[in-house]
Amino acid sequence: MTGAKKKQGTGWLNVAVDYGPLLVFLGTYRWFSPEESSAAGELFAIVRGTAAFMMAAVIALAVSKWRLGKVSPMLWFSTALIVGFGTLTIFFGDPTFVQVKPTIIYVTLGVALLIGVWRGRALLQVLLEAAFEGLSEEGWLKLSRNWGIFFMLLAVLNETLRVNLDFEDWLWAKIWVFLPLTFLFTFSQIPMLLRHGLKMEDEPENPATDG
Repeated sequence: MTGAKKKQGTGWLNVAVDYGPLLVFLGTYRWFSPEESSAAGELFAIVRGTAAFMMAAVIALAVSKWRLGKVSPMLWFSTALIVGFGTLTIFFGDPTFVQVKPTIIYVTLGVALLIGVWRGRALLQVLLEAAFEGLSEEGWLKLSRNWGIFFMLLAVLNETLRVNLDFEDWLWAKIWVFLPLTFLFTFSQIPMLLRHGLKMEDEPENPATDG
């Protein structure tokens, strides 16, 4: 029971760490975005939003270490790309760098997971550690395969939206398209996980019997 309560208590924090910096980016960009169409004003808003994004990402990483006691490999990787591509965006004044960052993350994770499955290793198990108690080896492999394919599809979607939408619409899509898709995909995996041994809650203890 203690483990379950701990997971529930930190669930909101995981969401805040993962999506908080993006919301800071969106809010800062909207705050500095010019009321009238202006290339200089748009660039100013993007640069300010990117700087806030970078700071929020570093703060989220520190909060994860402080409150959760660890930083996941995925968070390290994401933060490094945010800071790296954010710096390029500010230096060159080109939002393409920060827009391409999600594509690189999706492709890297997708390829890594699919290669792992091809070699018979569920790399997602390393990232999620003991998050899915009782899940069989076959279940981990299927979960890694499914997420690998999903990440590759997200990479294609991000590039499609990046090319066809302006910066603000692309930014809103990160909230209203990618986030719902990720939640829906996550929930769609539950039946498969249950078939392969996932325990949804602690099993009740068997009462002792008199001999």
